[in-house]
Amino acid sequence: MTMSGRQGYHEAMTRYIRGKLAVSLAAMAIAVIALCTSPAAAQDWPSRAVKIIVPFGAGSTPDIIMRMIAERLQQKLGQPFLIENKPGASGMTGTDAVAKAAPDGSTVGISIGGPLALNTMLFAKMPYDPGKDLALITLLTSQPSALVVNSNIKVNSAGELIALLKREHGKFNFGSIGAGSLSHLAMEAIALASGASMVHVPYPGSPAAMTAIIRGDVQMGCLPAIAAAPHAASGAVKILAVTTAKRSPYLPDIPTLKESGIDVEADAWNGLLAPAGTPEPVVARIRREVIEAIESKGVRDKLAAQLMEPTGSTPDEFRAKIEAEIGRWGPVIRAAGIKAN
Repeated sequence: MTMSGRQGYHEAMTRYIRGKLAVSLAAMAIAVIALCTSPAAAQDWPSRAVKIIVPFGAGSTPDIIMRMIAERLQQKLGQPFLIENKPGASGMTGTDAVAKAAPDGSTVGISIGGPLALNTMLFAKMPYDPGKDLALITLLTSQPSALVVNSNIKVNSAGELIALLKREHGKFNFGSIGAGSLSHLAMEAIALASGASMVHVPYPGSPAAMTAIIRGDVQMGCLPAIAAAPHAASGAVKILAVTTAKRSPYLPDIPTLKESGIDVEADAWNGLLAPAGTPEPVVARIRREVIEAIESKGVRDKLAAQLMEPTGSTPDEFRAKIEAEIGRWGPVIRAAGIKAN
């Protein structure tokens, strides 16, 4: 073999050995990952600090809920649970951050019907696919919305309100917490179900929308019950109905819309997520710990103060909830021609 031939042979062998070494290292890495995500490792969750992403600002309902849960988990499990608020794009900024995090149990997030169901019909493009990029863990809580009117409106029931809207077609307007929000869609559904017509005025949140109703800038709205109840107690507004399928245990004297003859149902729910690919045993462990937290007396009492009920679920029940929301609100969105962008 010539000198150049021997040199070429040695170079080829070097490349071959390096390639085999790279393959071996990759195989070792995969084995380590598999070991770390085994059922035994899942039982050790959390082995370090856990980041909880909230796709809305501090003080929002999802933020309040997750701070209750994080406090309970930290006390029980002895690891930090750190809240990170990432608001923006109708909840999609924070939900996308969950989708793109490492799927190892170190990042979870809360989200609501908008980023998981409604936005798929409202936005031409989303930064993530809710059906593929997220692991559903459990539903967390449910809260009724309340149909409220300014106290000067001379009606005392949802039926009387519908009759008024029909008599004075197009005269009244309603406030919501944003275009395409549940509060917007619920009022559009009421309009469609009753054949009435109203003008929509969006606001940046429930406090601003409630203030507008109290001042008479708008006459009515369908807002979280916790935002309406204190003002109803003071006489500034009247609660005519709740939007849930059954009466709220915290507002037992308020009828549902269905009891009032309006076939509309809308509950403000939320759930816990992880990045897609998070190992099943880790998801199961997180679910067990979180459901225990929301069912504990301390957290239940705090939720009750916010007129919220714990609603732990399986991932399949969570998925069915999302699909039901798409089926319920799709016709309303199409009929009202609602688009968020």
